[in-house]
Amino acid sequence: MIAGALVDQVVVVVGGTSGIGLAATRAIRDSGALGVVVTGHDTATTQQAQSVLGAGCLCITGDAREPTHAHAALRLALEAFGRFDALFHVAGGSGRSFGDGPLHEITDPGISATLALNLESVILSNRAAVRSFLDRKVAGAIVNLGSVLAESPAPKYFATHVYAAAKAGLIGFSKSIAAYYAPFGIRCNVLAPALVETLMSRRATENAEIRQYIRTKQPLDGGRIGQPEDLADAAVFLLSPLAKFITGQVLAVDGGWSVSEGQYPTA
Repeated sequence: MIAGALVDQVVVVVGGTSGIGLAATRAIRDSGALGVVVTGHDTATTQQAQSVLGAGCLCITGDAREPTHAHAALRLALEAFGRFDALFHVAGGSGRSFGDGPLHEITDPGISATLALNLESVILSNRAAVRSFLDRKVAGAIVNLGSVLAESPAPKYFATHVYAAAKAGLIGFSKSIAAYYAPFGIRCNVLAPALVETLMSRRATENAEIRQYIRTKQPLDGGRIGQPEDLADAAVFLLSPLAKFITGQVLAVDGGWSVSEGQYPTA
């Protein structure tokens, strides 16, 4: 937690009711934010998050793939807290259940569903945020959650090629809007984690062979799987005025993944 980093700021977190998003929301709240609006796709999880986060955070349920979703969250922020200063887009996830995987195995539904979840939803929320900043003639910050797989593949264990394409597209999109809107005081950066222990990553985190691989692929701090809290302060920093001179950048919080080869177990 970066004390005072977000004093008097109002942040919207799209996909903030569990995992990385929930840890970031807690850090945002504890960094002095005036208010936080958090969205989630599951009613039960959203209600649970509300009880954990308390009155300074407002949690709503909806689908980040719907164009109205981010608009509703931003409108709530303005109505409840009188302002909106920053967006953290976390919503996304694996496309394996839709049919993502190695290219020769990918299904047609897997392509469209994975792109909608991991790229189209980002474009929709960012569009809503930029429109709000421009309409009110205020500066603002956007942080989008990417993945190290966009730029640092691990083909043996993490071959979901549409997901990687979506996250790479997210980087290109974020850099493009960062360049275009910088004169308006609107910043956009990307936070790129490696393997983090969340519901989405359970396939990998519960696999003994992958855990062994991670010991050398993410060698920092004893060679461990990341925790959602590992990204929280980085998110706060990029969302806050502390990063007022930073835009169009990708910050990898990856335990060394992007600079480490990783060793496969021998037979």
